[in-house]
Amino acid sequence: MMAISETSRSDTIGAPALSDERERKTALYGQFARVGKALANPARLELLDLLAQGERSVEELGQAAGMKVGNTSAQLKALAAASLVAARREGAKVFYRLADDGVAELVDQVKHFAAARLAEAERAARDYLGDVQALEPVAQGELARRIDDGDVVVLDVRPQAEYAAGHIPGAINLPHDQLAARLTELTAHVAAGTDIVAYCRGRYCVYAPDAVRLLRDHGYTARPLQGGLPEWRRAGLPVLAGHSTVAGHATEGPS
Repeated sequence: MMAISETSRSDTIGAPALSDERERKTALYGQFARVGKALANPARLELLDLLAQGERSVEELGQAAGMKVGNTSAQLKALAAASLVAARREGAKVFYRLADDGVAELVDQVKHFAAARLAEAERAARDYLGDVQALEPVAQGELARRIDDGDVVVLDVRPQAEYAAGHIPGAINLPHDQLAARLTELTAHVAAGTDIVAYCRGRYCVYAPDAVRLLRDHGYTARPLQGGLPEWRRAGLPVLAGHSTVAGHATEGPS
């Protein structure tokens, strides 16, 4: 009787239960497709954008996205099933965060690819954001140099909770929905002729472009940052956490 070698015995024991090569290949690609299926939902993409700003509770995410808590929870569970987000429980609340920085990078690549390949996506971006290029976006490296030189005011127009979770060092926080009513506060912090660079959640966030248009209408020299806080962080540039307003800065620390 022919003996089975240790190598062939190991291969037999470790082989998948499926014996047909085609079935095994289909099973493999089915696992790859789980990520695509998880991303194939506008609500989930928006939730991932929000989580790129920092950890949030289910209730906070639902409020920010304009979704019911039950639906928000269901969408987050679908993302968790594809290992795109992770959760932790604190008392009765469940908090979610991105599984890692690679998730935000993947989502950005999907959006950029869609805008480059689909005319409808490009038109939708322009309809939503307006002509951002006409606002002359500032590159990350240029802004970093100007912060060091001290000749620019950096304005974070995201909600306060997102600013507190992480922001560009030295940035002041004036949420987009408060900016028009609080322009006089900003005036005290901007010397005549000083440039303002506004940023928000990312390349497809409308808050910064709208803020720049408003500021220009009121005589300020303003430009948006190219990208937002997530892109700034992934470029390896410094991010701080802590609360601040135009009235002054609180203690901050690395994010």
